[in-house]
Amino acid sequence: MRTIDFHCDALSKMWEEPKASFVNDPHMDVTMQHLEEGDIALQIFAIFLSEEYGKASFERVLAQIDAYRSRIVTPGYLKPLLWREQVQEVREGQQGRYSALSLEGVDGLEGSLHYVKLCYDLGVRFMGITWNYANWAADGVLEQRNGGFTKRGRRLVEECNSTGIILDVSHLSQAGFWELTELTKRPVIASHSNAYSICKHPRNLSDEQIRALIAIDGMIGITFVPWFIRSGTERVKPEDLLPHIEKICELGGEKHIMFGSDFDGIDQWVSGLEHPGRYPQFQELLLKHYPESMVQGWMSKYALQFLERNLPSLTSQE
Repeated sequence: MRTIDFHCDALSKMWEEPKASFVNDPHMDVTMQHLEEGDIALQIFAIFLSEEYGKASFERVLAQIDAYRSRIVTPGYLKPLLWREQVQEVREGQQGRYSALSLEGVDGLEGSLHYVKLCYDLGVRFMGITWNYANWAADGVLEQRNGGFTKRGRRLVEECNSTGIILDVSHLSQAGFWELTELTKRPVIASHSNAYSICKHPRNLSDEQIRALIAIDGMIGITFVPWFIRSGTERVKPEDLLPHIEKICELGGEKHIMFGSDFDGIDQWVSGLEHPGRYPQFQELLLKHYPESMVQGWMSKYALQFLERNLPSLTSQE
């Protein structure tokens, strides 16, 4: 069963380690070998600028885009997904495996809306407004004041809506989330967040937020970050993800579920879900509890339908 994964941090690891191999590096969760083992049809790669390396800059954004192009796309490992017209190719699986770029936090755009358009031209199709803290556009989910958008941040939303970049609310403050639902003219995603009522971590979504995302035809990427799945010191198992799926379904979101693992962005893993090659075993677990049509929907069908509706059209560029 082919799978789509909406969030990994392999690019920042590859940027940090220029000699890391995308083919089969043992220090990477997301490698070509693991994508093939897991039959991943589409992997979204986040551009994440860690605070460890100083102030975020557009130069570092470009460096990760260059790593993506030179070490993943140009060698022919994965094809870039840019247009809704390509979605059928992903669905059929006859043209190889696909990838796309997401910016995780707009800090590196340095407040420039011109850089938004440049990112789009360079292949970025998804954009998370913040990481955990405040930046020039909005407050992150761990910013204590819980502010919303700045004036320039509201212009960022308009720019993304007009260019066709899909906005991502994972990491956004509560106030920012609700403001965005009013500001945006297009559906948004939570690429890697779980249900707060199941695990009370601030990065998870409340029932009200889940309902709001469903109402605007958005998508929710169930994530494999152990401390977003359950609290406590016991080892987290794949079965612990089921209550999160159940909760979203209870709230009317059966057709709004996808997956956003956060592989390569974590240093602890769900036991049995350590890399993309483990997806088939996870599917077997889901099939014990849900009909095959439902599991296929979560693995790829619903995400592909979303992309077909919301990616920019190549014909509109001509």
